Amino acid sequence: MSLPTPGPQALAHSTVLSRHIADAIHQAGGWISFARYMELALYAPGLGYYSGGAAKFGAAGDFVTAPEISPLFGRSLARQVAQVLQTCGGDVLEAGAGSGRLACDLLNELALLDCLPQRYYILEVSADLRERQRTTILQQAPQMLARVQWLDTLPATFTGCMVGNEVLDAMPVNLLRWTQGAVFERGVGWADNAFMWRDQALTAGRLYDAARALDVPADYLSEINLAASAFIRSLAQCLQRGALVLIDYGFGEREYYHAQRNQGTLMCHYRHRAHADPFYFPGLQDITAHVDFTAMAVAGIEAGMRLAGYTSQAQFLINCGITDLLALTPASDAGAYLPQASALQKLMSPAEMGELFKVIALCKGLDIALLGFIQGDRQRRL
Repeated sequence: MSLPTPGPQALAHSTVLSRHIADAIHQAGGWISFARYMELALYAPGLGYYSGGAAKFGAAGDFVTAPEISPLFGRSLARQVAQVLQTCGGDVLEAGAGSGRLACDLLNELALLDCLPQRYYILEVSADLRERQRTTILQQAPQMLARVQWLDTLPATFTGCMVGNEVLDAMPVNLLRWTQGAVFERGVGWADNAFMWRDQALTAGRLYDAARALDVPADYLSEINLAASAFIRSLAQCLQRGALVLIDYGFGEREYYHAQRNQGTLMCHYRHRAHADPFYFPGLQDITAHVDFTAMAVAGIEAGMRLAGYTSQAQFLINCGITDLLALTPASDAGAYLPQASALQKLMSPAEMGELFKVIALCKGLDIALLGFIQGDRQRRL
């Protein structure tokens, strides 16, 4: 695929970040894990993709998330959030709030449902994105800004509903290569002014144990996301009573490590083009991997949570009443109805986001059937 050439300023920015990563490789003795490379490429202060100031979301960025497609997404999710808040009280915590659109849609709909939390916390590591989120809320839900509080770290305790849309896929992953009787970690080196792949044998440690526990064929390349599992455990430790609802693209373990998926799921996004080269202009593109939802469920259960639901995004949105929300706009009003119907199609079609994206919920101290999983629960597939 032919990718657009960045402008001079963007190229200069990427060059600075590449040198920064190359220095890290040199200081580490010539090799860093891919997880470390991905962490620096995405989150190096002032330089990484999510902290360097470039447009990321929407038509002017590199990809479009569900909240950018339609407010119907956030309004539907608000029905699930409201059920949790009505049962246990407390607040809302959104992890990685992107452009801030989801926060606006959730807060506005929760107000209509007479279920506004006292506080809407946003856990956001990027100072640049915090400012974008603040601007979005000022523009689209200014009356809600006083309720919003940004966090650098998780609170010691939390009661209420935690949500995250496309958060786990942006967490750094380790790359593993399985061969006959051996496991290698694929890392990154630097030579001749360029990044290159370098494999190192794994013989012990948490990553090795996780790799050996998987049933994969020989000559197989894929990812293990230890960071995402650790994040789930941290959320579980923080949550006293309530629910965690996460939306992302991915599969259960058996499908994730299917024999035909022998090159893994690593993917990069640049100006609405998907490709597989994570070394293409670091800092200017997103780097992601699909989510192993089985690993997320196991991490939550081992940390004391209850698996409360797992289903496709389409089924979750149907359960939360997205078609009823669309029906509030008369079909006779074509100018208003047709754009919403088109957006709903993107959110729910199996050929778009409806099937690839999944929703998982984990609860603690909350023994209710969650609205979003009343039909079509797929826990057995995990």
